[in-house]
Amino acid sequence: MGKKRIIAKPSGDATPNEEKPKESKTPARGGVGTGTIFIQSTFNNTKIVLADGRGNALAWSTSGSLGFKGAKKGTPYAAGKVAEVVADKADALGVKRVDIIVKGVGTGRESSIRTLGSRGFDIASIKDMTPVPFNGPRPKKPRRV
Repeated sequence: MGKKRIIAKPSGDATPNEEKPKESKTPARGGVGTGTIFIQSTFNNTKIVLADGRGNALAWSTSGSLGFKGAKKGTPYAAGKVAEVVADKADALGVKRVDIIVKGVGTGRESSIRTLGSRGFDIASIKDMTPVPFNGPRPKKPRRV
């Protein structure tokens, strides 16, 4: 089993690490004003992220984090609840005007946008950034009989 090491603390009152307060790399979030809301809606889940003008995430939520499980995560009701949570966080940060970017083909796209609109946000634009394949996957080989 080996010997246990005993490390003696230095006799000084404070170590160098304790004297410096840790500085945060994120900017102060008070009074953001404008932001971008990214909505990713799939068949299985809905994710919403609120970002500032530089793209730094300020708040986020998913239907799974709210307690929805299984097939209920992809429903429009769950997407509306996720949008409510992000809207509450955005109000606390002082966000009034938002741009919305939607990605995905799930059922929660429209309901989350409607919820954000009903919460009093000034929606400047709505963009659909759903990826569409140009050529798609390679076709199957012809059947040999």
